[in-house]
Amino acid sequence: MRSAPRVRVLRDFASAAPGLFAAALVFMVVEALLPNVVLIAMGRTVGGIPAAVEDGLGSPAGHRMLVRLGVAGGLYAVSLLRGPVEDALSSVVQARMTVVTRRRLIEAVSAPAGIDHLEDPAVLDRLSSAQGELMNQEPAGAAMALIGRTGDRLSGVLACAVLAAFRWWLGLGVLAMWLVLNRPLRALVRSRVGTYRRATETLRRSWYFAGLARGPQAAREIRVFGLADWLVGRHRALYGEAMRPSWAEARRINRRIALLSALVLGVYAASAATLGRAAYHHTITLGALVVMLTMLPASMQAGSVNAADFALEGMLASVPDLDALTSDLTAAEPEGDDDAAVPVTDLPRESVVFESVGFRYPGSDQDVLSGLGLTLAAGTSTAIVGVNGAGKTTLVTLLARLRDPTAGRILIDGVPLTGLPARAWQRQVAVVYQDFTRFPLTARENVALDLLGEPVDPEALARVARRAGAADLVDGLAGGWDTVLSAQYDGGQDLSGGQWQRVALARALYAVERGARILVLDEPTAQLDVRAEARFYDRFLDITKGVTSVVISHRFSTVRRADRIAVLDGGHVTETGTHDELLRADGTYAEMFRLQVARFGESR
Repeated sequence: MRSAPRVRVLRDFASAAPGLFAAALVFMVVEALLPNVVLIAMGRTVGGIPAAVEDGLGSPAGHRMLVRLGVAGGLYAVSLLRGPVEDALSSVVQARMTVVTRRRLIEAVSAPAGIDHLEDPAVLDRLSSAQGELMNQEPAGAAMALIGRTGDRLSGVLACAVLAAFRWWLGLGVLAMWLVLNRPLRALVRSRVGTYRRATETLRRSWYFAGLARGPQAAREIRVFGLADWLVGRHRALYGEAMRPSWAEARRINRRIALLSALVLGVYAASAATLGRAAYHHTITLGALVVMLTMLPASMQAGSVNAADFALEGMLASVPDLDALTSDLTAAEPEGDDDAAVPVTDLPRESVVFESVGFRYPGSDQDVLSGLGLTLAAGTSTAIVGVNGAGKTTLVTLLARLRDPTAGRILIDGVPLTGLPARAWQRQVAVVYQDFTRFPLTARENVALDLLGEPVDPEALARVARRAGAADLVDGLAGGWDTVLSAQYDGGQDLSGGQWQRVALARALYAVERGARILVLDEPTAQLDVRAEARFYDRFLDITKGVTSVVISHRFSTVRRADRIAVLDGGHVTETGTHDELLRADGTYAEMFRLQVARFGESR
């Protein structure tokens, strides 16, 4: 059972790069043989020195010694290449396995159509472990580390075999000792590594504070508010809390290793005494004595543990977590994602109906939405208003099927949303989120998202840029549509918040051009200046024309232009109607509108 991660690493390596795997196996054999062969050759050379000295270098004995010296020197010279060859091979293998590992991680976390798993602490713990963040060990290095340590083990076993050539019980005894000790030694190593895994959540928080200090996003506020020392303190405190059990485990391991070392010392002292006694009684030649003496320390590779074993075990610890992520998240694909599901092309044709919908976040005891009823007529615009925390963005999340309701259901033309293929449905929904993503890619890629090789429609690109008010923005970029929208890259150019919001709006409109039937605008003018906001209001009907649109905004200048307005309060819809109807009803909407008019001086 314990060998499963090792087997998985080697299987992945052999599958990803068969040629490299074969080369690594050859290297492993050479790694096992060459050190012992060099030691044997040098021992035989030393053994020939007395005869060569006595008879002279021109004698047959002298010639044999010189030949042996040449062979030993050549073998030693070849052995010096092991390090550079291993470094080069390890570098290539690690680069290849990094691609394999990261691909598996990306595929795993991207497998579910929803996003619940990305907020699940257990999943995040596994993700940190699978990436090697806990022990600062790159999991992709496990393949060559495992092959290297296997070569070392074989080298130690061969050294024991050489010892057995002198006294069978000597070599067998040393090997038996290491076979007996290796199991508890490896258990100690795994126990130490396990303490890291059990402290995953605390370590994740510690690394968060460390990353916050060196990242550009929070740099300004850290300096303005003088938070640098506080960040260092929090990182140190959390790291100490996480590592305290590991340090205690290290002390316990050191005590056990000290006890085991006494046994090892006794066995090797007895072995050395055996060789010394044989030398004293002249029952062993000088050459054989030198070989056996060098084989004694070489035999320690058969079962001893060192820093390389701790590093390897740390790398292997990520394998079960990566496998668990792959199996669990792939199995979490929601129902309805199959060939028999209802096709979603051109949906909705009639309506989207929220039927007594309720939602509660995992781990919470409070409903965000409760008994919510709402109908979005196809081809019309609906505005959602309400105080912060009323559940407006959660409603959009359910509509995009990033999460599923915990009560009730959503019907698309009478068909439950859970009966539609989730990913296909998500292509039908274009959203401008309030916290939209700012990709460090070209302007074209940010809008068209043609990252999967889909051809870009230049005419559609130009149209959505005009409708989103981004045409002049793109024209003003140094490289036009080919400008990278990030100052962190050569030739790149960053944008203001309002400019980015226009890019995000163009992105959603381009998705509509490519077939999306629902357009969601979440606070679409939050980062626009007064002039840009006014232009957006003027274009609102054009922007939302022909699609089923949902607008979330605190700005009544925006929502009053919608065909219908819904007031969300306490997790359910309390009022619906047009702007004028809701003002006449003199309810929550009318109260919020009057407050905003009084504050900003807006006129009806």
